[in-house]
Amino acid sequence: MRSVDVVVIGAGQAGLSAAYHLRRGGLEPDRDFVVLDHAPAPGGAWQFRWPSLTYGKVHGMHALPGMELTDADEERPSSEVIGAYFDRYERANGLRVHRPVDVVAVREGDSGRLLVETSEGTYATRALINATGTWDRPFWPRYPGQETFRGRQLHTAGYPGPAEFAGQRVVVVGGGASGTQHLMEIAEVAAETHWVTRRPPVFREGPFGADQGRAAVAMVEERVRRGLPPQSVVSVTGLTVNDAIRRARESGVLDRLPMFDRITPSGVAWDDGRHIEADVILWATGFRAAIDHLAPLRLRERGGGIRVEGTRAVRDPRIHLVGYGPSASTIGANRAGRAAVREIIALVRDGVPAGPAKAPALV
Repeated sequence: MRSVDVVVIGAGQAGLSAAYHLRRGGLEPDRDFVVLDHAPAPGGAWQFRWPSLTYGKVHGMHALPGMELTDADEERPSSEVIGAYFDRYERANGLRVHRPVDVVAVREGDSGRLLVETSEGTYATRALINATGTWDRPFWPRYPGQETFRGRQLHTAGYPGPAEFAGQRVVVVGGGASGTQHLMEIAEVAAETHWVTRRPPVFREGPFGADQGRAAVAMVEERVRRGLPPQSVVSVTGLTVNDAIRRARESGVLDRLPMFDRITPSGVAWDDGRHIEADVILWATGFRAAIDHLAPLRLRERGGGIRVEGTRAVRDPRIHLVGYGPSASTIGANRAGRAAVREIIALVRDGVPAGPAKAPALV
């Protein structure tokens, strides 16, 4: 067992931002704090993105604190561009990320410390920054007959790019940005496509300014304050209309169907008698926060989420969640990392939590 002041779980945007600010606050990697990451290489969730998501198609990627991402080739896959950038960042800042390391559980220890049980041993820590994001918990809805479908079912997390769908009949389920991106790519090579969503999509014209950003943050923040699971970003921001979206709407690719009622061996069906034949069902249905390792601490509220003020878990001031709720964006993760470290350094040095930090921005 090793004793440290802070354990950071996750080395994506939020985790690296937190580690950077811990160093600037005077804490040394591997002496005062450790960064644990279960991924095999730098890049966070970006390293697993589909090859057709080039850097030029990425929406809202913000630089990590203290190092800009410059001269990136917009035609290269985002997984390569951002993975290489994260690698440079870790080395330039001496962050010494431990990987691949799986965190099994976080439990209450002795003398006010938390025990972080991992595949490389147990850490006893005074504070914890949880920056595990959502990529490891793809959400698969369940519908009657799903197990009878003779075609292929896959989730956004395993999307291989459009080429594998050539000549096939594809149903894309989900009204978020990933779903629309997949649909527009697949429509160019598939025999036919259909778009199904639970709610009518909301398309947003015009710029998304500071006022809209603050309103979106307030909506997400209110949910986590009440202990409810965070909503997806697009549920509060809508889908941004660009030239590609306009063309897809004009051509009928983005003609939305209401959610089907069941799945059949050969496709999907509605109770009104309508049926669509399909070879593939692609579930672009989002992700959930990867926080199961925190279960022994009983942080969840009855609503299913962890109640958070700023970045601090209300039930335990030693624990901060970054990249969760209102900080679930690249710029939000940066700001959340700084806010969390401010409070944690006060806790480590003075033994008491600092006052609530200002909520980090979502966009």
